[in-house]
Amino acid sequence: MNDKAHWEHVYAAKTANEVSWFQKYPKTAVDYIEALALPKTAKIVDVGGGDSNLAASLLELGYNNIWVVDISTTALAKAKIRLGKKAASIHWIVSDITEWETDLQFDFWYDRAVFHFLTDSVPIQKYIALVNKAVVHGGNFLLGTFSAIGPLKCSGLEVKQYSEETMRKTFLPNFEAVQCFTENHTTPFNTVQHFQFCGFKKLLNTGKSF
Repeated sequence: MNDKAHWEHVYAAKTANEVSWFQKYPKTAVDYIEALALPKTAKIVDVGGGDSNLAASLLELGYNNIWVVDISTTALAKAKIRLGKKAASIHWIVSDITEWETDLQFDFWYDRAVFHFLTDSVPIQKYIALVNKAVVHGGNFLLGTFSAIGPLKCSGLEVKQYSEETMRKTFLPNFEAVQCFTENHTTPFNTVQHFQFCGFKKLLNTGKSF
């Protein structure tokens, strides 16, 4: 089973609150975005957003330039049904993030629990190249993965754990980590997953042109 088939099966077989990453309200992401005081017109992308509640929460706060990218058509279809007419206000993209080709540039890139599924060097480097290209100079990037003491697997797949140090180093020299923190996520099954987050800022002068 390839990655797309795997995630289509997961989202077809389970409801939103039957997957471990479910959050009724994405407080971490929303709080971080609001602390940045981004304009409501800021271009925001939720990578691997699937059937999450972040896009809906941002719409409620008045943000109006929101993109959601996910490998699963089923996940995005569920999110559109839940949002109803409001779904038309979101830009929906079906793609494996490591294969997404875009000239779009974002003021804020958010990824909670996609990057850690990339365990081989080639997809990791593809992701790094994409985020380098797709975040504007001076833009922001918030990444969450399982921490060094977090789970080794999720949804039956192996993950790559990150500490603050390894996460910081991974996105040098184009991003500077400005705020790193850990978080305990309680799943719908009352288990705890330990996350590492880092908020990055795209450096203005990196010596590279993307």
